[in-house]
Amino acid sequence: MTDVTTADPSEATRLRHKIIDQLRDEGWITTDAVETAMKKVPRERFTPPGTPLEEVYAPYDALITKTDEHGVQTSSVSAPQIQAIQLEQSQIKPGMRVVEIGSGGLNAAYLAEMVGPDGKVTTVDIDAEVTERAARLLAESDYDQVRVVTVDAAEPIPDLGEVDVILVTVGAWDIPPAWTDQLKRGGRLIVPLRMRGLTRSVAFTRVGDHLESRSAKVCGFVPMQGAAGHDEQLLLVNGTPEIALRFDDGLPAEPSKLDNAVTTPRHELWTGVTVGLRELLDTLQMHLAISMPGFCTMAVDEDRDTGLVAPVNKRYALAAIEDDTFAYLVTRRTEDNRHVEYGVHALGPHAEQFAAKIADVLRDWEAHRRGGPSPIIRIYPAGTPDDQIPADRVIDKVHSRISLSWPAA
Repeated sequence: MTDVTTADPSEATRLRHKIIDQLRDEGWITTDAVETAMKKVPRERFTPPGTPLEEVYAPYDALITKTDEHGVQTSSVSAPQIQAIQLEQSQIKPGMRVVEIGSGGLNAAYLAEMVGPDGKVTTVDIDAEVTERAARLLAESDYDQVRVVTVDAAEPIPDLGEVDVILVTVGAWDIPPAWTDQLKRGGRLIVPLRMRGLTRSVAFTRVGDHLESRSAKVCGFVPMQGAAGHDEQLLLVNGTPEIALRFDDGLPAEPSKLDNAVTTPRHELWTGVTVGLRELLDTLQMHLAISMPGFCTMAVDEDRDTGLVAPVNKRYALAAIEDDTFAYLVTRRTEDNRHVEYGVHALGPHAEQFAAKIADVLRDWEAHRRGGPSPIIRIYPAGTPDDQIPADRVIDKVHSRISLSWPAA
């Protein structure tokens, strides 16, 4: 493999054009502005030294640039596909004022190309090591007009004023008031927002007193640090690390009720709901998150796995609890080997009834939501009364109330 320090510039250009053409053919890039910017900026200049060009230009792979003392990823260069998604969602035009939250250099260079000489780009990060690297790489690549600031972006960014677009490139659990306050009326906020453990890159616009989504795409990002950071809470079933249920917005009121769930036989139910191997499951995940009050995700410690539960993916399974019983989704290949069927495993005194309830939710998705639009996501200030929030599900955060609503049929 050829690394970035010894690469032939023509080979890097060839690979860059190849993946951008691929992303355009696949529909991730839809505008000439995004295609032109991504083809012009040499991605290899912003990736870690020694990275093979084949990895630099892998269309769906991020490159980690920093980890903390525990090995947790804290900064990365996002995958080209994810960058394309967010740039398309931003709808940036020449002359705009844009701020990027979560710096690295590469995305800021794309933004500088898109706003042109009459626009302004500010990129910020809480980590001085990250901003120092970004400033150096941007200057070396002749993008020294980009303003680089070290600041906790949950607070107002100094000397920024109102902007047309705020592009967040780190995973966010909440929407700090500063983001809305610094956004022009009608401006766009693009943010990888975590809702009940599911992350979507959401394009919001300001509408009156709230933000309203225009699009939402499945994605994954390293989490935000600082005042806006937030950790999921773990419920260890039966008090052991083997089975961990992850809750994004607080533990259930009486978690001890699940203590004896694993002492009952596991109930298994196949639903008859099948999906294609490459079918997007955005609406299925959101339907479960909206419909199930006890929605969560489940992980199994592989070093302590005794087989009490058997998810297909031990690190991440969609799950839910109800009182003294919990359940999770599984899949199996169908006979044609081109689809998978969804099933439910449940444990606890009411396993059979709870599995049937989840199966009904899956069948309801199949009948009414499959292939349809994503829910509308609205952001209201914390404290907004319920009767002012249209919603099928409201998620309360520190600074905001997030409403999820299925579009009218």
